[in-house]
Amino acid sequence: MVIPLHDDNPTSRRPVVTMILIALNLFVFALVQPHDGGADEARFNYEHAAIPCEISQGAPLTVDELTFGDCDDGGLTSPEIFPSKNVYLAGLASIFLHGSWLHVLGNMLFLWVFGNNIEDRLGPVGFLIFYLFVGVVATLGHVAADPSATVPVVGASGAIAGVMGAYLVFWPRARIHSLVFVVLLPLPAALVLGIWFVMQFGTDANSNVAWVAHVTGFVAGVLVALVLRAAGGPLRGIALPNHPAGPPGSRDDDPPPFSSRVDPWG
Repeated sequence: MVIPLHDDNPTSRRPVVTMILIALNLFVFALVQPHDGGADEARFNYEHAAIPCEISQGAPLTVDELTFGDCDDGGLTSPEIFPSKNVYLAGLASIFLHGSWLHVLGNMLFLWVFGNNIEDRLGPVGFLIFYLFVGVVATLGHVAADPSATVPVVGASGAIAGVMGAYLVFWPRARIHSLVFVVLLPLPAALVLGIWFVMQFGTDANSNVAWVAHVTGFVAGVLVALVLRAAGGPLRGIALPNHPAGPPGSRDDDPPPFSSRVDPWG
């Protein structure tokens, strides 16, 4: 078990969007989502969260589909449970819904560790667009893996996986201080993120973890970052004119004075 806690990768600006996303996720979970573990919570998730069956067929679930637990209801027709539901917007809403305090707090920790640097690299608007894009792509990956499923999908994990994928491309050698079982170790980002990615394929099939969304989001983040890196100029570890490359984990992809700036939010 490897849990990243913080990195040695200072930023040049306060990560406003990252903080807003964290606050919004916590607000929605604490004050909007029901947590009775029963009918109210289930109703909320079915009404607002993404459901593979709905997205694949472009229409809300019917009573029969929910009863039989499959999009293929044998040709039976019945009323839609939430006829006014926009099944595509639900794919976006799911990114801000979570299943438990452990779920949301774990996701927000990962978003804070890796999101501030991606926001610093892409800018606030660019980061928000990127975050929502990889989050939607992650949900679509989950839908593609099981398009007839009628279980709601909740969690920011896919979007955050995309952020992690981009971090791997931009700063593979940055030091990530991680809790390895009970020991705190500074590890290269490539190792921490590589371990996390490989572990997704060992997810228990009965755990209800949407690991395909994690993998899809991560790969989407890697691909977007590769395109941006190819079009964006100097990279980490490549010296700029009159600016020698710094050690692993330093901001050597930025010209002075940012390369020496220590931001308390980083």
